[in-house]
Amino acid sequence: MKKLVVIALLALASGAQAESTAAKKELVNKVLLLQQPAIEQEAQALVARPVMMMLQRAEMILQSKVAADKREAVAKQIQVDVKQFEDEVVPMVRARSVSLAPSTVGALLDEKFTEDELKQLIAIIESPVNRKYLQMGGEIQKVLLEKLFEQTKPTIEPRMMALEQSISKHLGLPAPSAGAANAKPAPRKPASAKATSK
Repeated sequence: MKKLVVIALLALASGAQAESTAAKKELVNKVLLLQQPAIEQEAQALVARPVMMMLQRAEMILQSKVAADKREAVAKQIQVDVKQFEDEVVPMVRARSVSLAPSTVGALLDEKFTEDELKQLIAIIESPVNRKYLQMGGEIQKVLLEKLFEQTKPTIEPRMMALEQSISKHLGLPAPSAGAANAKPAPRKPASAKATSK
């Protein structure tokens, strides 16, 4: 994602319409190849976000509406369904994102960048320092989110519970149990190392 942001910012900075050539198209293709893991990860996140939200809602319902002795079995069934869904959908979405990249991201790069700018962009993406920084993405996110959760939990948790109770009241549902709001959010999976190694 960070790589895509860099591309977008550089595209905005380059106001001039850049002329397309065969050499330039080759450079665009190289950028797309270098960016392929990031493009695939963004596509995977498109699927993962709603699944994560669905799992969080399921967890709340599991805790409040399913008998304690049946929760583990129901949770396992849900996990099987989620894995089957991800096994079917994620590869398809990743493949589609890669096939769309030339006509979307590639077209934008071709339009907004000169050959020289594309060469500079490739040098940035291939830079060992850039790769090292991007490989730390998961670790950086983890330490920040853990500290953020720890420091904001006392303030946010009661408000989250009040909001959840209010929503339940509007929906005519029983008030949720206190345990539902106490659950620590699942950390996002760290960015794959292969995203930086191409």
